[in-house]
This record gives sequence, C-alpha cells and structure tokens, in this order.
Amino acid sequence: MTSWKTVQNLTIWLMMLLLCSNKLRAQLGTTPNIRPIVVGRCYSYITLVNPSLRFDCEEMWRRFEEAVLRQSSCNVTVENYQQMFYSIPQTSPCDRFLFWSKTRTLMQSYKAAVRDSWTLEDTLVGFLFNDLIWCGQEEQAGFDFSSCPAWSACRNHAVYSLWLQASQTFAELACGNITVLLNGSIVNAYDRKSMLGSVELDNLNPQRVNYVNIKVVADLQGPFIESCSQGSIVDLIHILQSRGFHLTCSDNDQALMILQCLRDPKQSVCQTYANSLSHRQSYIQRNHTQV
Repeated sequence: MTSWKTVQNLTIWLMMLLLCSNKLRAQLGTTPNIRPIVVGRCYSYITLVNPSLRFDCEEMWRRFEEAVLRQSSCNVTVENYQQMFYSIPQTSPCDRFLFWSKTRTLMQSYKAAVRDSWTLEDTLVGFLFNDLIWCGQEEQAGFDFSSCPAWSACRNHAVYSLWLQASQTFAELACGNITVLLNGSIVNAYDRKSMLGSVELDNLNPQRVNYVNIKVVADLQGPFIESCSQGSIVDLIHILQSRGFHLTCSDNDQALMILQCLRDPKQSVCQTYANSLSHRQSYIQRNHTQV
C-alpha cells in the first residue's frame, strides 16, 4: 500500500512539473513587448540603416495587427499580409543578394566580412521581424503571449506565412550575380522543403540573374558529406541549368575557410593553411627583392 508520504512527494513533483510546463509554454508564446520591438526596429531602420526611406512605421504596425489579430494561429495566410507588404518599399541592390540555408553562423560572419552582401534579414521586413514569434487569438483581442503553435503544426502559420511572402519577394527582386551559401557537412544541403528550396530558388528570374554562385562550406573538422560533385547539390545544379541559369560552384572558397579559422584557429587545417600562406608570402617577397 502506498504511504501518505510517497503520495505527498509525488504530488509535489507533479506540481513542479506542471509549473515548469506552464513556463515552457509561456516562452513559446508571442515575443513579449513585440509592438515596441517592431516599431522601434522600424524607426531604427529608416533613421540609421536606410535614411533615404520614407515610411510610416505606425501604419505598418496597424496593418500587421490587422493581418494577425482575431485570427486562429493556423489561419493566417500570405493574403492576410498583402496590405502590409504593399505599403513597404522594396529595394533591389543588384550583385549583392546572398541566399543561405543551414549556414546561419557562417552567413553572419560572411556578411561582416563582405559588407556589401544583402540577405533577407537586411530587408525592412526581415529587419523588423527577425527572431520574433507571434500569433493572435480567434476568440479574444490581442496577441497570445502564452502559447503559439510550432511552424510544422499547420500550413497557414502566422509566422510562416509572413516569411513565405518575404522570401518570395526577396527572390523575385534578386538581380545580377547572386550567392547561395550551403552546408556541405549535412545530408540534403539543398533541401527542397526548406524556404530556400521551396520558395526562393523557385522565384529567381533567369532574365534578372546573371550568375548563381554556389558556395558549399563544410565544417573544418568534417564530416565532408556534400560538394559541387556530390549529393543534393548536384540536383540543385541540374535544376538551375534546366531553368536557364548560368552558375558557378565552389567547395573550397578561401575567404570562407579563413572565416571559419578565425572562429577556431586551433584546427589543424588552419595551421596548415596559415603555413602555406606564410611560405607563399615569403616567396613573393623574395622574388620582389631580386627584381
């Protein structure tokens, strides 16, 4: 027979579990203070990032609320956001577009080094809503700050629909020479179900894009799973060629290797590469002195 003390202990554990569960759900709800975050980012963008842009941040927020609020979390479509997107000016900096998939950390380092690159996160919409979560409530006014469904829970997810439209618009505007950054250390570096594979690449226009420059980057310590001649990237190359795109593909880009070595210089490949550069520099200086 179970003792009273055992029941009491189990009750305490259950209460702690429920408390933790509630806290976890709260963390998955709409980002706290989402309005001042988004509107504040908007003013920062038009004041510091792109001062030439003329845009009404308060009107943008009002249209965003109209798209999301009083709606089921899984019933916000791309069409819900159309009025907001119509009000947002779009820019198209040719030869600067950078697309990426599953290479977020490296992409951020690449952007810091190659300052003229332009990602979805650099657009006004991307800048405003990056890393935020939101969902409304069908029966009540306001956002749901306690719990929002995961992206995979439904097709017309409030967050997914916004990024779907943003990704499509970004790809349609791409022009000149563009770069695609992919992870060579995973299977399906080109994932047809990802936003890159299912939306962005499908909306590139071969009449606007001169070259698609694919850069495949594996982790310094491996594994080395995919490359320009192996895995899903071969499929990507064939798809792009069949659509009339000119392209290049590199899986040993020196600039990207240096960026990886800056983060982890103790890797043996970094030491080897540094020695090679040192010998090359000494050789050049020696020949220059002789001349």
